[in-house]
Amino acid sequence: MLDRFIHHVRENNILDVGQRYLLAISGGMDSVALAHLLHLGGCKFDLVHCNFQLRGKESDRDEAFVRDLAEEMRVPIHVKVFDAKGYAASNGLSLQMAARDLRYDWFATLHRSLPAAGVLVAHQADDQLETVLLNLLRGTGIEGVYGMANKRDFIIRPLLPFSRAEIQEFVASESLSWREDSSNRKTLYKRNFIRHKFMPVLADFDPKGPELMQYSFDRIKDAGKAFFYFFEQWREARVRQEPPYEYLDYKDLGNIPGKASLLFYWLRPKGFVYPQVEQVLQAMHAGLSGKCFFAGDWMLNMDRDRLILGKAEQAEPSFWVNVHDINFRPDARVNYDILQLKSDWQIDRSSENALLDRQLLDFPLQLRGWEEGDRFKPLGMQQFKKVSDFLIDAKVPLIKKKSVKVLCSGNAIVWVVGYRIDDRFKVTKATREVVYFKKTV
Repeated sequence: MLDRFIHHVRENNILDVGQRYLLAISGGMDSVALAHLLHLGGCKFDLVHCNFQLRGKESDRDEAFVRDLAEEMRVPIHVKVFDAKGYAASNGLSLQMAARDLRYDWFATLHRSLPAAGVLVAHQADDQLETVLLNLLRGTGIEGVYGMANKRDFIIRPLLPFSRAEIQEFVASESLSWREDSSNRKTLYKRNFIRHKFMPVLADFDPKGPELMQYSFDRIKDAGKAFFYFFEQWREARVRQEPPYEYLDYKDLGNIPGKASLLFYWLRPKGFVYPQVEQVLQAMHAGLSGKCFFAGDWMLNMDRDRLILGKAEQAEPSFWVNVHDINFRPDARVNYDILQLKSDWQIDRSSENALLDRQLLDFPLQLRGWEEGDRFKPLGMQQFKKVSDFLIDAKVPLIKKKSVKVLCSGNAIVWVVGYRIDDRFKVTKATREVVYFKKTV
């Protein structure tokens, strides 16, 4: 096994014999085997051991064992005692999750503080298969069959190609001793149930069953890589980026096979989960325009013929605008120049800009978010209209409505910014001076 181990870490550029590593050691068979393989292969390493105080004197004997092993190998050792039960209780975690968090947080701290190229953990091929099966039981997608990587960030797993049987054979041939964790025999843990109940049945059914399953998962993993390659091409071609929003037209999903997966991997970085994607597709099929889905502070708005993704806008405080201000910002994404013109001005019919009669304005003006009950006279109309009704008629998507601002003179709305000015403040033949809000970006 030593020759195969050396070949594996060299061929796959997993370890560098010129670097020093930290080896996470529990005292169990796998980590003890890895320690001896590193030692025989001439790798430099420190041992790191976590005592979670979960098994009383047994945990202390594990610690004593690894200290003796470090002395025998003449390598440095780092030991930390944790109150795993207290941490689990205070953070609402299971003991397994609490121990995992404590362990990897400490590993990260050690990796930053010590001159180490990485932290080695002794996960092997059987652990890998168990991990994939656990992921499948959780309802995972493509990446669930990827399992654990040889390298991820500072964590390195040099034993992944080697089965538990191979490791057992190695430790027997080297007459190595190790510590057996009694909790590993308790099948109330899902991983242990798979290990002690499911895997023996699979091996009885077909001795090569575990090996063939892992081979199948490797093929699915490769197919997954192809999917993500084509997904990126689809996303770049079909999802329009118009900050702060992203747009996806319904027609660009159409009857594409696997559209649920396309939607999921577009939305997942924002925190959306797969059941929400199924609900989105159902709502699209039912033609439910205006329906919204939320993930944290992100919002997916179903518009008439498209999906709009963006931050769920929060109401912003109002502020005052003086006519002499420049670079007026009705929100963080749009700049306006404020110009005072007494002559040489021309009508600007763009709804994004505003041309107002200076003599009808009472300065300073107030810029604020619109509120329920707000009314104004849209340009060209003689009757007042609620801003909320105006936005509906203008087909402003719900995701954008909260970000709409109104510019006020006294108690009167003079402009629904970016959409329509109030007819009472328009320029006429009698206008002698104008204030011109002109969009610059």
